Amino acid sequence: MNQDSHFGEHITIDGYGGNENKLNDKKLVFSVLNELPELLSMSKLSEPVVYHADGNDSKDPGGWSGFVVINESHISIHTFPKRGFVSADVYTCKNGMDLNFVENYFKKAFDLKDIESNFIKRGIKYPKENIY
Repeated sequence: MNQDSHFGEHITIDGYGGNENKLNDKKLVFSVLNELPELLSMSKLSEPVVYHADGNDSKDPGGWSGFVVINESHISIHTFPKRGFVSADVYTCKNGMDLNFVENYFKKAFDLKDIESNFIKRGIKYPKENIY
């Protein structure tokens, strides 16, 4: 960890126009959560978990929600197949995440036509040494 700059990095991905069948595929969501940590040189602390979430109003038609805890933090995915939409987070205490790789990985996995991504540097004031 390069503590001289910031604690970690967090990329949020909002994907649009995705393939309904891929977004509704529990095994695919699990597979993405299972393989992405290794592709980013991160290590899983547990197997991914994926749950079906029923729709709860006109904005949320339901889909799959999955999460994997990694030694470096976490990766989460929420799919909305009827809207062709996916929302994902990749958060790590490592610095230097390959943002283009992450964006393209999600585009390919769910056949997304468009992506919005936001990059956040976390812990800008992270102490350089233990304080307790």
